[in-house]
Amino acid sequence: MKIRSVLATAVAAAVTAPVVLLSAAPALADDQPAAQTQQAKPTIEELERAVDLAQQEYDAAVVAVKDAIKFLEEGLEAETYPTKAAVIETKQAAEAAAKAKAEADQAVVDAKAALDAATTDEEKAAAQTALEEAEKAAEEAAAAKTAADTKAAEAQRAHDDARVAQVRKIGLLQKARDEAEKKLNDAKKALAEAEEGDDGDEGEEPGGECVAEPKLTTVVRGLPGKVAGGTTATFTLRVTNGTDRTMDEVYPFAAVHAFDDKGLKELDSYLDLEWSTAANPGWHDADLLGGVTVGSLKAKTSADVKLRLKVDADIPSGQGAVFATADYLNEDGSCGGYPGIEHDEFQIVAKADAPGKGEDPEGKPGDTDNTDNTTGQGGSSTTPVNGTDNSGGDSVNGSLASTGSSDVLPKAGLAGAAALVLGAGAVVVARRRKAGADA
Repeated sequence: MKIRSVLATAVAAAVTAPVVLLSAAPALADDQPAAQTQQAKPTIEELERAVDLAQQEYDAAVVAVKDAIKFLEEGLEAETYPTKAAVIETKQAAEAAAKAKAEADQAVVDAKAALDAATTDEEKAAAQTALEEAEKAAEEAAAAKTAADTKAAEAQRAHDDARVAQVRKIGLLQKARDEAEKKLNDAKKALAEAEEGDDGDEGEEPGGECVAEPKLTTVVRGLPGKVAGGTTATFTLRVTNGTDRTMDEVYPFAAVHAFDDKGLKELDSYLDLEWSTAANPGWHDADLLGGVTVGSLKAKTSADVKLRLKVDADIPSGQGAVFATADYLNEDGSCGGYPGIEHDEFQIVAKADAPGKGEDPEGKPGDTDNTDNTTGQGGSSTTPVNGTDNSGGDSVNGSLASTGSSDVLPKAGLAGAAALVLGAGAVVVARRRKAGADA
């Protein structure tokens, strides 16, 4: 699957309450009369939830901007930071080379003076030899100084480039913060108007509109912390019904999104995400899992879908993440989904930098880890669910932050998440409409 950039409006919409997302999606479904595409009025509870989510997003955005600025002012200038350390080291080497050249030049001056002062043939011969040796040493010192100056200049440019890249990231984060603040204010305004009962319909139920269900969770299991160019990683997407009721049809969704190390270039075109289940063997382009269902999920049970990430051989180094969420649709027309996006981060290693080979690029569709009694590839278990397991695999889960470059991921992730949620919402609404038409 090759996810492309989404419009800023889609990014903003992707973090609102699912009811808003799903009600925005009917234009992507089958044609219906305008009267049937009206958004149902959200309840007070849904509006409060939207305010909470918007507040969380804004708070996180404020922290992200603050951390990014701090990293620019302190992290990049720390003597241990790679580019800064290189500047210090090459500058010291250049200074030492300059000192050595000055001493060599002085030695030439002294040797010439000694030659001029020589009176005997023997003294003149010795002085001439000393002068030639001093001149040769001076030439070598000059060449060494030129090389040291070049390295120092290259190190300084690299450090300056790192600072420029960080400034650009700060700009993106500030824009995201401002958008989050606007969305928070809009959400608060909508809640206040609903509580005041401006239209006399305060508290009206949405009449079966899709709702948020935080207990319908997804977990990526077995995703490596690093993937190399020209290799394939096979892992699992586990979807869990943590509620006390059966969900008639559950639809998982997954997407991959990545940027290079500087956060300036998307790497999605180098990545291909595929899925496989026992009911649909072989590997299929993910495309938000193409509407694949894991069937009915009873209360407190889980089901797995096999995923495969294929990495082009010529991909540059960078960072990425696999995003996942899920929706459900019941026979009575009720529907909903997880209100957010789960993601697992991974580092991309260019083929030239990779230490060894990756997994078999063909993979083994249908294989999965069932050691916890969860039926793989669309089945479900009777194992009680106690919270969400995020320990599967070897995911770095944000550990790249210590390098100073993982602040690319929040913005990259936001775009990927927007495409994912909007696509998922469109599919659920289309299914719900179809179910209503067939009833």
